[in-house]
Amino acid sequence: MFKSLFVVGALALAPLSAAQAQSHPQASAPAAQPSDPQIAHIAYTAGQLDIEAADQTLAKSTNAEVRAFAETMKRDHAAVNEQAMALVKKLNVMPEANATSTALTEAAARERERLAGLSGMAFDKAYIDNEVAFHRTVNEALRGTLIPGARNAELKALLERGLALFQEHQAHAEQLARHVR
Repeated sequence: MFKSLFVVGALALAPLSAAQAQSHPQASAPAAQPSDPQIAHIAYTAGQLDIEAADQTLAKSTNAEVRAFAETMKRDHAAVNEQAMALVKKLNVMPEANATSTALTEAAARERERLAGLSGMAFDKAYIDNEVAFHRTVNEALRGTLIPGARNAELKALLERGLALFQEHQAHAEQLARHVR
């Protein structure tokens, strides 16, 4: 239940492979990596979704530790997204919506709706559990697909810096999950 966004996120990269397989039915052909504009959109979308989750938490939670974590998520993801937007502008690249960014957005909307029905400690625990799962999924996608697939060196470097920061977020969320009961 708390891992719904994690499960959808873990599967979110699958639509790219499935779409590739349908358009190229050779079973032995490897799935194509997302393009740099698609990677940029996936990364930006993930950051924006965590900003929205933080905003929801700041509106609902009274737990000082949970609120501080949400403030950190909002600040850090906004900063990375600003860097991403500056880079795509510099490179004259338009981020491209894709099945992965759409799946992440839809899953996050369902999770926000579910969290909206919770309050107090139930909300705090669900938010933190989701943050652990979300960062785990994003970090795995960065390591396994997005960074290796990025063709532009500046985009790859930004994703690598983001991964280092988001690994810290995951560790912080995991630590907080042990205390928020």
